[in-house]
Amino acid sequence: MTYALPPLNALRAFEAAARHLSFKLAAHELHVTPAAVGQQVKALEARLGVRLFDRLHKQLILTPAGQAYLPGISEGFRHIAEATSHLKPAGVLLQLGVHGSIDLRRLDLAEFRSAHPDIGLRVLQPAGLHEMVEGKVDLLIARGLGHHPGYRCNRIDEGSGLGDWLVAPEGTADCPEVVSFRAWLRALSAEKPRASGRPRLVGISGR
Repeated sequence: MTYALPPLNALRAFEAAARHLSFKLAAHELHVTPAAVGQQVKALEARLGVRLFDRLHKQLILTPAGQAYLPGISEGFRHIAEATSHLKPAGVLLQLGVHGSIDLRRLDLAEFRSAHPDIGLRVLQPAGLHEMVEGKVDLLIARGLGHHPGYRCNRIDEGSGLGDWLVAPEGTADCPEVVSFRAWLRALSAEKPRASGRPRLVGISGR
C-alpha cells in the first residue's frame, strides 16, 4: 500500500509551528532558521491547496483548516514516537561543533565516550553558529561574547571579553545528552591539574 503523504519535513514544520504559534520557536526546536520553517509551511499549504495559518503582524494564528489538520498530524507523530520507543534503545547521537582554534585534547572526548557509552559523539571542526542554525550540529563550542538570542550560552574559560562558550538551542539545552556533556565540562573544570601538564578547561559558568 502506498500512502499519499506530504513531505515529512514540511509536516514537522507545520506541527511545531502550530504548537508554538511561532515560526521562531519552531525553528529553535527543529534546529533550522525561522525562514526555513516558513518556507516549509508555505510549500505544504501550496501542496494541500489550503491556508493553514493567518500571518498577522508579530502573530501567527491557525486557520479553521489548520485547526482541523493539527490533531491528526500530532497523533501521527505520537504514534511514530511510541513505536520507536518500543524498539531496543540504540543510544543517541550528539553532534558537537567546535571552533577551529581550540585544541580538542582539552575536552578529553575519548574519556567522555567511555563514560557515556549510550551517547554517540560526532565532532565537526571547524564549526560555528552557521552550522548550528543549519542543523548540522546539536551543541557548539564557539569563540565569542556568548550573547545569542534563542540559545543558552555557558562560558568555559576565564575572563570577561572574548572567550570559549558552550552554546545550545534553548529548545534542546535540557536534553539528557546535552546536560551530560555540560556536566562533563563542569567535571573537567573541577579536576586538579594533571601531572602531564595537558591543557584543561578552566571553568564553566551559566548565563
